[in-house]
Amino acid sequence: MKTFKLKLLNIMEEKDGEIMPHKIELLDGLIINREDENNQWTIEAYLDKSYLPFFEELWKQKPEILIQVKITKESNDTATFITTIIDINEIGSHINVLFLGNIVDKRKASIEALLTTLIDKGYQGEELLDKFKEIM
Repeated sequence: MKTFKLKLLNIMEEKDGEIMPHKIELLDGLIINREDENNQWTIEAYLDKSYLPFFEELWKQKPEILIQVKITKESNDTATFITTIIDINEIGSHINVLFLGNIVDKRKASIEALLTTLIDKGYQGEELLDKFKEIM
């Protein structure tokens, strides 16, 4: 397992057909690459207790939650995860929220979308490969 500092947490919410980030003010947090057979990560967010109703409702309403995080330092790119909340704990005037999930490989999704577009445009075989290389 590898453990990293959690620097940013956004809960991605749908509003008017768009996915918008809902920034969560972290007090502290960790993200752990479990390096298991399911490629799962554990994300722990340590927050002010004022977030308790928000996360309890989210836990009840949504089986899967899309989140964005920054790992180690603010200047890093965000990483996107599909998660579930596995626990919420009250700790004095704070809470911790534990997520379990898988990282979304944006590059893979982009490549798949590009290939789908090219195939939809009628490219196939060597012509598809050539066009794909040209664009990449």
